[in-house]
Amino acid sequence: MDRRSRKWWWVLALGIVLPGAVAVWKYQLVGLAYHWAQTLRNEARWSADGIWLPAYRVTQDALPLEGIADNASGLTYNPHTGTLFTVINKPPAVAELSREGRVLRQLPLKGVVDPEGITHMHDDLFVLAEERSQQLIVLRIAQDATELDAQGAPRLGLAVDLSGNLGFEGVSWDQERQRLLVAKEKSPLRIFEITGLPEALAGSRFDVQIREWLESRSPGLFMRDLSSLTLHEPTGHMLVLSDESKLVVEYDAEGEPVSLMPLWRGRHGLARSVPQPEGIALDDQGALYLLSEPNLFYRFERREPASWMKAAGN
Repeated sequence: MDRRSRKWWWVLALGIVLPGAVAVWKYQLVGLAYHWAQTLRNEARWSADGIWLPAYRVTQDALPLEGIADNASGLTYNPHTGTLFTVINKPPAVAELSREGRVLRQLPLKGVVDPEGITHMHDDLFVLAEERSQQLIVLRIAQDATELDAQGAPRLGLAVDLSGNLGFEGVSWDQERQRLLVAKEKSPLRIFEITGLPEALAGSRFDVQIREWLESRSPGLFMRDLSSLTLHEPTGHMLVLSDESKLVVEYDAEGEPVSLMPLWRGRHGLARSVPQPEGIALDDQGALYLLSEPNLFYRFERREPASWMKAAGN
């Protein structure tokens, strides 16, 4: 083979290998393959007793949120009102949504510059996550409120690994274990668990502990970023959402991966891939909700009831 032919063979080889290497990096295929194998291994154990993402199909697909043009991010369910709440970061606001994706009210928000996450704690108490400054703000949202002011509200700052627009993206309250779960988007990817907040807020005891949540016996958080998370009380399992990987991952209470939901066209009944998933929540009926920037609403439901749904009378 002459020199010119060898050159073209090298060009051809690079043309084949390079796109494959890019795909492996972009979609974290090694970690994805491991978690997919775990899903297959876990089906007998968790298909009835876990959240079990393969059982979900979309029933509300990419519904635009009327009255919200842009920047909807984060999602939480309030069982007391039977409604969902999201944050809007420009201009800062909180919006309440029905479970069908109807905007019920929008509340202008003062004292928070870059809200990206929200979670319901109890009654009318919520926690908001501010991304750039990595602040967690405790805020009351009354049913008759028309605006919100977080100036002077209790807050906790975790100014660790500050990385501009790559800070706190998701937050979820775990009522059973009385802990707050917080997702840092990337650089590096992290999930924190914070305990002692209710006692500190009540003034009865100050013992706030911050730990890093880690996967158990697995390669670690393999997604390219973290955009939201939610804790499911009936199972104790956690759902972690990644925008860049377009993926939802279920973990059990011990941090073991359980199941996956790719947010790709054709999967779970989706007509198109979810463009920029930024918020995730589960309601007390077992329905799963996603919010995608700028303003798209998704609802997924299980094809067959789970054991925890039957136990709750759903």
